[in-house]
Parts: sequence; structure tokens; C-alpha cells
Amino acid sequence: MLTSHLIKHFEEKFSLNIKSIKALSGGDINGVYFLDDHNKKYVVKINKAHLFPGMFKKEMSGLDALRETGTIDVPKVLGYGDFETTAYLIVEFRESGKASHKFWELFGQAMAALHLTTHETFGFKEDNYLGSLQQYNNSFETASQFFIHQRLMPQFKMASDKGYVFKELDSFCQKVEQLIPNEPPALIHGDLWSGNYLVNSQNKPCLIDPAVAYAPREMDLAMMKLFGGFDDRLFSAYDEAFQLKPDWKKRIKLWQLYYILAHLNIFGGHYYIQAKEIMSNYQ
Repeated sequence: MLTSHLIKHFEEKFSLNIKSIKALSGGDINGVYFLDDHNKKYVVKINKAHLFPGMFKKEMSGLDALRETGTIDVPKVLGYGDFETTAYLIVEFRESGKASHKFWELFGQAMAALHLTTHETFGFKEDNYLGSLQQYNNSFETASQFFIHQRLMPQFKMASDKGYVFKELDSFCQKVEQLIPNEPPALIHGDLWSGNYLVNSQNKPCLIDPAVAYAPREMDLAMMKLFGGFDDRLFSAYDEAFQLKPDWKKRIKLWQLYYILAHLNIFGGHYYIQAKEIMSNYQ
């Protein structure tokens, strides 16, 4: 909840003159509010400062990394910080537009351009978050080693601590190592489901709420296919701009395993069965 003291803090620290405030839907673990300043409009995300240490600073780093590529619209961060017991992040508000008949092609081309942003190694300058879970970004030379050691194994460890049993992980990881192509690292959004993009006022895609890393580019595409909401024209345009490996669709479920394990560790339930079914396809 935005208190009067917190609002005054925003006005003093960021030279704002807030005229109105409105709660927004869509916040999963954070409270989300619209702020109408006399000059600009913003979105503020808040949470208890002790719950997810450094989350908003890391989110700012991810947003900055995506925006600095100049390949796709990403809101600029006004600032982040802690005030009393509340952590916050303030970003530019994006007015909504309407997806034009070329929207999906533009989205696919923009994602391809984003993924052409590369790095010497897989990983990122810091660990960050996938939802409420810590996401690890230590440096690795190959896509398979990064995916195994920084994505799958931390989730398997967490699931095991919660009582979920996964057998023959060593042989599974050996199989994974053989399946993953050795492509260069790509800057990925990292959590690109349909709730993490907007159609902006120019009728173009805008990315929000990232979990970035220099990672296998197919991870973004697999996440986009996990819960739906992305037109096939996007993937066709992507492939035309940055050609995918001919067998990339065979790995979709493999990449999705990371996100399913994360959902298992957050929500439990049927995600355990789903994770084991995915693994059975690659054993």
C-alpha cells in the first residue's frame, strides 16, 4: 500500500508532483500502482524490503540492459530504493496501443535483433530473480553447461529440499549436454510470457519485468510457447531475421523444464508430474 509518507518521499527524491494514484492489476508478488505526475506518468512497484533483497535494483539492471540494445521498447527506470520498510521501483508508464496487422512480424524481428546482442560468456553481471526465486548467472563457456548448472540444477536442488524426487539426474544432464547446440550467448528477456509484454502507443511491442541473462536464445522462444499468447507470425519473422537451428522445436520442452521446475518450487502441485513427463522425453 502506498502511504502518504511514501508518496511524499517519491515527490521529494524524484522532484515529482503526483496528482493521482491508481492501483493496477497484474502484480504477482508486488503491489503495482499508476502515478500521474503533472509532467509524466509512472508505474511504481512496491514490496516489503526484507522479502526479496536487491530485487528492484536487479530488475533495473535487466531493464537497462534490454533498453540499451535499442532493439525493442523498454520503459526507462526513474529510480529504485528503500523507504522505511518498503522497497520500490519506479518506471515510465506506457500508454496502450492496439496491435496492428504488422505487430507480430515487428515483434519477431525485434526479438531477433535483441538476441543478436551477445557476450563473451553465458551468464550476467549479477544474479537476479525469476519471479520470487533467485536466478543464478555465474559465467560459463557453453550453453549446455550454463543451462545445466545455472538453470536446472538449482531448481532440482530446491525441489529436492521440498520433497520432490527426481531420479538419474546425472544421466539426464549428460543427455541434455548432447542435445543443446553450441550457439553464442544471447541477451534474453528470460521470463517472456504474455503478461510481460505490452502494446505501446506506437502499436509496437514493449518488454517489462525481465529476468535477463546472456543465455541460449531458444529459452525465450520456449517460454513464449509455454503458456501461449504469441502468434505464429512472430516465430516466422524471427526465423527469417535470425535463422533458427532446423531442430529447434525438438528442444522447446527441454528449455521449458526450467520454467516448469520454477513453477513447481513456487506453487507445487501438478507441475511435478509435468516436469517428470518432460524429462521422460529426453531420457
